[in-house]
Amino acid sequence: MSKPALLLIDLQNDYFPGGAFALANTEAALVSVERAIRHAQENGLPVVHVQHVADATQGIAPFFNAGTEGVKIHPRILAAAPDAPVVVKHFADSFERTNLQSTLQALGATELVLCGMMTQNCVTHTALSRQADAYERVTVLTDACTTVSEMLHAIALHALSTRVRLVDTASRW
Repeated sequence: MSKPALLLIDLQNDYFPGGAFALANTEAALVSVERAIRHAQENGLPVVHVQHVADATQGIAPFFNAGTEGVKIHPRILAAAPDAPVVVKHFADSFERTNLQSTLQALGATELVLCGMMTQNCVTHTALSRQADAYERVTVLTDACTTVSEMLHAIALHALSTRVRLVDTASRW
């Protein structure tokens, strides 16, 4: 029997209004992510936070620097999934040099459901990761992702459409 895990990718303060790199439509995406978390919890599905932290050995980054308010996971997301494990990453692909694979294995996940920020970058890189190929299905929640513009979001989703399943949070993935 398949068991999806919900990955919450880079839902961090720097991407919201007042952050170092605020994205488009963040409130709408946040509401959709909260809906996805509730759905996962109601169905006993695991939820995993993925948090991007800039690699300090590369110098100060434009955002997501360790020890800043901006690097922290958005408080509404933490409140919605307070007990979810946190996987820290330094690359766009959430699997790259992280413990995500072992975390998902420990949770018994056989499918991936992705949401978060930025659609064309970290969401796409994770969805298309070679390690994601090991899962029965990869789904991207289209209304629970965002990026710098609606157009770039749409372009990224279109590019993903031949490789992953695209649904919105209302579909009860």
